[in-house]
Amino acid sequence: MPHIVVKLWPGPSEQQKAQLAQDITRAIGKNIGSGDESVSVAIEEVPSRDWMEKVYRPDIAPVMDSLYKKPGYAPF
Repeated sequence: MPHIVVKLWPGPSEQQKAQLAQDITRAIGKNIGSGDESVSVAIEEVPSRDWMEKVYRPDIAPVMDSLYKKPGYAPF
């Protein structure tokens, strides 16, 4: 039952976000065999000014060693 949360800066249209969720669902099915009915995708827009406090510090920095894809930016 994968639940995927995508956090990104505001900007993509509703159509782009829906397409992203559909693409993620397909990728999950292709790579780990989950059916569409078992996948949920949330998309949270986080303003750039809040990124460090609401995303990087709580969600990225503490688990950097276990990320399968690390960010390519240096936040500090």
